[in-house]
Amino acid sequence: MTEQKHNGNVNVEDAVSQSEEFLIKNKKAIIGGVIAVIIIVAGIIMHKHMYADPREEKAQAALFRGQDLFAQDAYAQAINGDSIGFMGLLQVAEQYSGTKAANLAKAYTGLSYAQMGQYETALTYLNDFKGKDKMVAAAVMGATGNCYAQLGQLDKATASLLKAADKADSNTLSPIFLQQAGEIFVNQGKYADAIKAYTQIKTKYFQSYQAMNIDKYIEQAELLKK
Repeated sequence: MTEQKHNGNVNVEDAVSQSEEFLIKNKKAIIGGVIAVIIIVAGIIMHKHMYADPREEKAQAALFRGQDLFAQDAYAQAINGDSIGFMGLLQVAEQYSGTKAANLAKAYTGLSYAQMGQYETALTYLNDFKGKDKMVAAAVMGATGNCYAQLGQLDKATASLLKAADKADSNTLSPIFLQQAGEIFVNQGKYADAIKAYTQIKTKYFQSYQAMNIDKYIEQAELLKK
């Protein structure tokens, strides 16, 4: 009996330790994890609408250089421009306001600021992005939630992450956002909410990578709830 209690305590301590370290350990990964999806989907959208009209075409051409710098982790240059003629994402968003490229430039600007650790500024642009594409909109919502997490605004973080998971409704993004929300819930002591988020991965997104180890997270949250 004593041995069982000891083992239970070890599991609880592990769970607490994991929840406390989550935001620090995943400072860049939780934001960077959705960037590849945005780049790929955005590229498809860009080519689809490349020749919609002359103004859109010019905006897309300007955005392309910003996307390239972003992919190279040159975030400051992507935002403000470079020395060889690129105006910068901020100027793309302002000069070509109303175009799809300008709207996407806001998302890239927000993500760039987030990657630089300037989360409050990042939120200004991420929240200003208006996306209809399912995956891109969900990815931006997820990045928004992670910025709130880095600022310690955990209720806003979980709300954004759960909304992102629902919006994406995919085995690729939804389990990532649900697991992040679950770990934040554990950090807050909201174990029932954590179990709910984790269980959704287990039942709805059972084919995802995150589902492989989700039973461990559910068990830890249940131990902490007792």
